[in-house]
Amino acid sequence: MNRHAIVSTRIGDLTLVAAGNALAGVYFPHHWVKPAPSTLGEQVEPTGPVITEAARQLDEYLAGERTGFDLPIVLRGDAFQRRVWAALTELEYGETTTYGEIAARLGETAQAVGKAVGQNPLSIVIPCHRVLGKNGSLTGYAGGLKRKQFLLDLEEPVATRLF
Repeated sequence: MNRHAIVSTRIGDLTLVAAGNALAGVYFPHHWVKPAPSTLGEQVEPTGPVITEAARQLDEYLAGERTGFDLPIVLRGDAFQRRVWAALTELEYGETTTYGEIAARLGETAQAVGKAVGQNPLSIVIPCHRVLGKNGSLTGYAGGLKRKQFLLDLEEPVATRLF
């Protein structure tokens, strides 16, 4: 049975969805592809092990104190979406790619990859903010381009040190 809580972060409120003992969703207030309200479950206080731990790790990440997440997750999507989301999890902190590069690896079109990226239910945890448009241009993000730029800037110092 799903449940959700709204937590405040330095980039605004996030809705965290727990399914059993796993994190099933991280959504911005004006998320592009909103989940059906029935999939969120009951709204609860931001307590309980899954939501508390997800909120803690997100706070640490947004403060620049964490470069990855160690959370049990559950992904609901079709096989293609899960392939794209798996490709996103392979991106290291501070690493970026393009929709076209993922598409070439998966033998798909950039548009199909873009659609799957846009339906990522675990924003930030599955790092869709690390995907850029052709030639590295900043393109759409479920949380808005200002948040995407914030997340990329947050990770930039690590990426710069790698070169």
